[in-house]
Amino acid sequence: MTATPTSVPTNDPAGLGNLPTWKGVNHLALVTPDMDATVRFYAGVLGMRLCATLMAGPMRHYFFEIGDGQTVAFFEIKGMDTFAKPAGGPSDRTIQFDHLSFGLSSEEELHALQDRLRAAGCGVTPVVDHGIMHSIYFTDPNGIALEASWWVHQATGRDDYDDPELYSDPHPVPSVAELAGGHLEQVPATRLV
Repeated sequence: MTATPTSVPTNDPAGLGNLPTWKGVNHLALVTPDMDATVRFYAGVLGMRLCATLMAGPMRHYFFEIGDGQTVAFFEIKGMDTFAKPAGGPSDRTIQFDHLSFGLSSEEELHALQDRLRAAGCGVTPVVDHGIMHSIYFTDPNGIALEASWWVHQATGRDDYDDPELYSDPHPVPSVAELAGGHLEQVPATRLV
């Protein structure tokens, strides 16, 4: 079935009650074996403000501001292996995380960041046209695959799902049709690890 939702659900599609009001990503917690190199890259190269530093038991836990109330954070674990996986590419090991993309507000900012990365001696791809967004890819000192993106076709803050540029999967998963009908038939149960 290729049905896609035609409007943002105004009800609780799973019928669970107490819908949260999301404000974005409070923080994404990653791991680094070298916090000093991480600060130098995120604050120095990417220009993100170091907005908090604390100790979480024996580990440093530092936060970098990426938007109003939104941060990317690192735990320092000495001797930890680095990620070293290209964005969107296959891996030779089990992973859950592929890459992190930071949003920019214009094509000009995307090119300026690309120039800034090159000036710092960092490898960076040419601009990649994904249709709905333009992106560049690079890697942090921990081997974490990073992307910076600018929406060509704004995907967020919309009240419809009928833009074929944004919804082009010819064979969407069954839950997409369920959302189009206004109700998810089931949701997964999870356990703490």
